[in-house]
Amino acid sequence: MKSTAHDFPANAAAAIADPALQKALGRLKGHFIDKRAAARAKLPEFDALRDQAKAIKDHTLAHLDAYLERFEARVVAAGGQVHWCADGAEARATVLEICRRAGARTVTKGKTMIAEEIGLNPFLEANGIEPVETDLGEYIIQLAKEPPSHIIAPAVHKNKEQISDLFVDHHHGGDRSRRLQGIPELVTEAREVLRRRFLAADVGITGANLLIAETGQTVIVTNEGNGDLTQTLPGVHVVLASLEKVVPTLEDATTILRVLARSATGQEFSTYTTFSAGPRRAGDHDGPAAFHVVLLDNGRTTLLGNEMRDILRCIRCGACLNHCPVYGTIGGHAYGWVYPGPMGSVLSPALIGLDEAHHLPNASTFCGRCEEVCPMRIPLPRLLRHWREREFAAAKAPAAARWGLGAWAFLAARPRAYRLVARLVARTLALLGGRRGRLAALPFGAGWTATRDMPAPEGATFHAQWAAGRRR
Repeated sequence: MKSTAHDFPANAAAAIADPALQKALGRLKGHFIDKRAAARAKLPEFDALRDQAKAIKDHTLAHLDAYLERFEARVVAAGGQVHWCADGAEARATVLEICRRAGARTVTKGKTMIAEEIGLNPFLEANGIEPVETDLGEYIIQLAKEPPSHIIAPAVHKNKEQISDLFVDHHHGGDRSRRLQGIPELVTEAREVLRRRFLAADVGITGANLLIAETGQTVIVTNEGNGDLTQTLPGVHVVLASLEKVVPTLEDATTILRVLARSATGQEFSTYTTFSAGPRRAGDHDGPAAFHVVLLDNGRTTLLGNEMRDILRCIRCGACLNHCPVYGTIGGHAYGWVYPGPMGSVLSPALIGLDEAHHLPNASTFCGRCEEVCPMRIPLPRLLRHWREREFAAAKAPAAARWGLGAWAFLAARPRAYRLVARLVARTLALLGGRRGRLAALPFGAGWTATRDMPAPEGATFHAQWAAGRRR
């Protein structure tokens, strides 16, 4: 996927001005936030499970090499193959070689963010292989030729009228008399179209929510069952996963699964939680003849050794996106790359570079809701702050921001000067506020006052009030 993260300010402005997108984003609260809150309330041990899940991932990351080697050994023992890929180019080439050996013309795909990260679909198309997305949301955005706007609900930005138009154009040659209105009818039509593609596919590609070192199993979590059809009907099953998805044991996996669905969709467990282990065995009624796991690094091992390590605990539940006021205002496409929201604003600069993604860490109010709801207790505001510090040090921030922070730092290091300037600014702003006590415009604050007034300061400064209180 080609990044437009460098255009984030323009992307965000366009998103805010899009009425259809704003209406779609308004549904996030009922779809995700309220359901998560209800699911959490029903499980008294939820926070204890979060602590356990965090400890599991921290332990695994500290011994990642050993658990990955154990996972590979178990996969091979079950008759599968593991392919180690340093970057996206190597992963794409590996998948292509597997497809060519299978004589594949059509590939069905379950939902996988790693495939988005490495740009797999256009690569396969360029090499004469047709990829067909089978997750309903992914199928919709594939028809629209758009990237996902959410890591668990890729078409959350679309309404049913837009989806109906896409289906008419791609299923019925643009015949508007065939236009469907109801969601059940749209789902039924997609199911009928995709069922034929499932049966015709030569290779099935899925992602993996977890990899289990103890058993060599891969785990996918879905609500549609498309992942099961993708991996059991074709002759070859390819699993795409990044290195940090591994966990030590089956019990560890179940602990993480208990917080995953509740954090993502507010379910106790997703409708389908599927464990796969190798190719079809003698006596099995279904399953692939060949089983491949493509393990992608693409910068993960670098993160292991620096202050961004905590982001590797992420289980892609989407809770931080759902609760982020910035994401809730601009949606996912504004971020310009595969991973949106707070987790994406931490991960993207690490994977595509600060030069390209330096705007993203600033797409946060630092309200802390993302860290509050994260099932893996990732300190997202702290990690975002690290990126902001790097952006400032590399002179990537706008000149006005650098000048303002430099001026503040100069005064903060000189308490007397700071108190004097604070008094002068407060008094000046109070005078400008007049009788209304509000400022319609503010120097260097047009982004705020363009849509709301700024309350003028009242009374003494905080330092003056603090000193007066201590004297009493």
